[in-house]
Amino acid sequence: MTADKIEMAPNCADDVEPALLPIDVALERICESIVPIAERERVAIRDALGRVLARDVISPNDVPMHTNSAMDGYAFSSAGLPDDGIATFKLIGSSFAGRRFDGDVGTGECVRIMTGAVMPAGTDTVEMQERTECEGDVVRITLPQKSGNNVRHAGEDLTAGSVALPAGQRVTPADLGMLASVGTSEVDVWRRPRIAFFSNGDELRSVGQTLELGDVYDSNRYTLYGMLKRMDMDIVDLGVISDDPEAIREAFLSGARCADMLITSAGASVGEADFIKSTLDELGEVNFWKMAMKPGRPMAFGNVLETPFFGLPGNPVSVMVTFYQFVRPALIRLSGESPSPSLRFHASLIGRIKKRPGRAEFQRGHLSQSADGTLEVRTTGDQGSGILKSMSASNCFIFLDANEGNIDEGTKVIVEPFAGLI
Repeated sequence: MTADKIEMAPNCADDVEPALLPIDVALERICESIVPIAERERVAIRDALGRVLARDVISPNDVPMHTNSAMDGYAFSSAGLPDDGIATFKLIGSSFAGRRFDGDVGTGECVRIMTGAVMPAGTDTVEMQERTECEGDVVRITLPQKSGNNVRHAGEDLTAGSVALPAGQRVTPADLGMLASVGTSEVDVWRRPRIAFFSNGDELRSVGQTLELGDVYDSNRYTLYGMLKRMDMDIVDLGVISDDPEAIREAFLSGARCADMLITSAGASVGEADFIKSTLDELGEVNFWKMAMKPGRPMAFGNVLETPFFGLPGNPVSVMVTFYQFVRPALIRLSGESPSPSLRFHASLIGRIKKRPGRAEFQRGHLSQSADGTLEVRTTGDQGSGILKSMSASNCFIFLDANEGNIDEGTKVIVEPFAGLI
């Protein structure tokens, strides 16, 4: 200590600090530490929506099971037809979906056919009815005709014995249709991860309580609930825990014993009343707790007993940014879901962004399309980590690399849309 100078400790205002962990390194460490759940459940396919498949679903038969027409029209053989002109066919019957034509179709003959109907023996091509002329039992069709036109072949979607849906896939509405198409009524899925979370701070009040000077409503638990709910997690809300070491210790133990992952918001910094890290040192271990990113620098990751733990920052925006960039990938792995990279692409920046090199930034932006089809993005205004409206008004993150400085208008920047993320 000197009389004319304060020796400053590293803090969240620093853009460059050797102890800060790069985002990609942190994410790699997190994913390496998470062990996927290994408990299966068997559910009806309608209950499988949003669940993660625990086994490959094998198709027991071809899909479609029979070669059929893709159009309403006329089925005939294309063999021996000229390359131009008009061909005349004799109409000898009809084939409907669920009621096939049983006879053979010879040269110069055709059958009226509906979409999905089995292709009659002797036919290989369908011409849609709008391109034909029919009078009585005479059908005229313009040439040339490509063999196989408007025909769906047996097994072109799936062949018997092939994988209809792989293990690790989260079931979508399209997947429900796929499961039904192969006659599957039940599937094996991984158990939903159970996630316990709580907020920490004497100043926090629940919605409905009266605020005194210095109090704030606990918005983070509602945000966390929403993000976890959207990911189809089994949720355990432990409420608000006061700045008391014993209360925090009991909350840690309760969450670790009942859940597959424990998440807290606030209390992971270096204030005198921030007991999360010290309690974590006692009951588990800290893998890391300083990130080279903005917002979200004071984020802790480790474990309590054997349960993975995330100590998210207290500021509302920081909670959401760190959740989507780190907790979400961890939950995907915990769920047994096959990982996929976040969708990122470039858009032209409207306006200017001030930034100092040193930390990666996730600014909140609004992505739109100009009249000429160009993708454009602008920030949602003040980017303070406590301004939750910056998230509510945005539809994407603007990702700025740690090495980048100020960004001029018109520059192509990386955007990460919320669609499919939130």
